[in-house]
Amino acid sequence: MNEKILMIETSTECCSVALSEGAQIVAARVNETPRQHASQLAPYIQEVLQEGGMSAADLDAVAVSEGPGSYTGLRVGVSTAKGLCFGAGKPLLGIDTLRILAAQAEGDFDQVVAMIDARRMEVYAAPFDRFGNKLGETKALILNADSFLQALETGTVLFLGTGVEKFQAICPHPNARFRTCFPLATAMLQPAREALQKKEFKDVAYFEPFYLKDFVAGISRKSVL
Repeated sequence: MNEKILMIETSTECCSVALSEGAQIVAARVNETPRQHASQLAPYIQEVLQEGGMSAADLDAVAVSEGPGSYTGLRVGVSTAKGLCFGAGKPLLGIDTLRILAAQAEGDFDQVVAMIDARRMEVYAAPFDRFGNKLGETKALILNADSFLQALETGTVLFLGTGVEKFQAICPHPNARFRTCFPLATAMLQPAREALQKKEFKDVAYFEPFYLKDFVAGISRKSVL
């Protein structure tokens, strides 16, 4: 299939947009400067469509990162995606932000923990296998040195995302690997194509981001995932 998908990622400080045709990214824009989503998102969308020789009418779907992540960033991205879908009559796809991060994993490891920074020692996190399949639910966690201990005792774990540095500072386990990065629109390609093929469309009128605001009060010394 040569489906055309516009992909929008605004769940962190980074704002990114990508346009795909089939299995190829044909245009992309990224800005890692904080608080630029509202001013940069619309121009980036226009630029990637022009670069790809398309208009909104040519799209098969619009995909947006659905969270968890920044309240303001998610609101900007989702409202823009909904406006495009409503105006052009296109279906809306919501893609798990942590799955987008897991799709960016590279290297030799047994498991991936995608991790979005929240505040203080708190993160949003979820485990995935090396093929990007989710192994457990997304949780809001307060990190300590023994977080993810069960996974670390059974194999190499890659911690990936914007919340990695705070965990790296307190996790001495030899099986831990760390990579700090933003979720990017280009990494939405495979999950967005799968969602489109399965017709997993969101209701344009009622779809809301997944904020996951509630944090646990504390974490036991046992494994949390």
